[in-house]
Amino acid sequence: MKKFKKPSFRTMRKIHAVVFLLPFLIGFFLFFATPIWQLIRFSLSTISVPEDGGMQLDFVGISNFTGLFTTEVSHIGNLQFLRVFADENIRIFLNAPILVVFSLMAAIIVNVKFKGQGIVRTIFFLPIVTGLPIVQMLLTVTTGTDMMDASINDYFIGGPIFMLLVQYTFLPIGVSIFIAGVASDIFGLLSNAGVQTLIFLAGLQSINASLYEVAKIEGANAYETFWKITLPMLTNIIVFVIVYSFVDLFLTSILTNEIWAYGFQRNDIGMGAALSLVYMINIVLGLGLMLFLFRRVAGKYE
Repeated sequence: MKKFKKPSFRTMRKIHAVVFLLPFLIGFFLFFATPIWQLIRFSLSTISVPEDGGMQLDFVGISNFTGLFTTEVSHIGNLQFLRVFADENIRIFLNAPILVVFSLMAAIIVNVKFKGQGIVRTIFFLPIVTGLPIVQMLLTVTTGTDMMDASINDYFIGGPIFMLLVQYTFLPIGVSIFIAGVASDIFGLLSNAGVQTLIFLAGLQSINASLYEVAKIEGANAYETFWKITLPMLTNIIVFVIVYSFVDLFLTSILTNEIWAYGFQRNDIGMGAALSLVYMINIVLGLGLMLFLFRRVAGKYE
């Protein structure tokens, strides 16, 4: 009788990878494959309702896509969609790294051990848990003014921070305006950084404390410890946070409102499907580019 040959380590790793991927593959083909196929069909057709009911699809090729970037304008602002996509991509590519860095800094601060740590964490995450609109409403009721939209913005953009950047730094005016704009949106940044901060906090607490002890014995300072231990150990967490932040920013984009407007206000499902497909491809390509850039930079610290 022939003996059963034990699979090699490489083969077992492949089998384990397939087993771990099976839930995703089953879910994808059950719940996502059919809608994506329908989206492609709708984007290449004009859709109408015949007299006897149902839905009639008339194949028009890529005319929906050409019309989207040549004749159609956005529902908000009456802008060409090429301009809308360009503005949204610039906004997201600038805000996503800021959001990731801010979340990492917040997690490091919250992770510091001191007396009253639990109270500070509760105060820090309370606006995120309750929601920014509720906090804004409470501030409006108690102060009589919309602090986040008026006073804070005026303070940061037209006040001391912008003036300090202009007078005491050699930064260009455009860069100073950008930094002041980021500072003025501190409430929005805080509200969008809650989940990312929790993920980073879990990642920081999972790092073996003995690594820091060895680094301290070897005479490493806090700066060296961060770049040589903390950041390399959080590389995979950072990748996950980048993906989450990038997709979350796109989900709150005005493009989602445009897709809804085409489908339910203008009753142009074919054009809305074409916009959805371009939007989805934009997310995948943009996310791939951002991860590629991150891997190029993070490779120096791995």
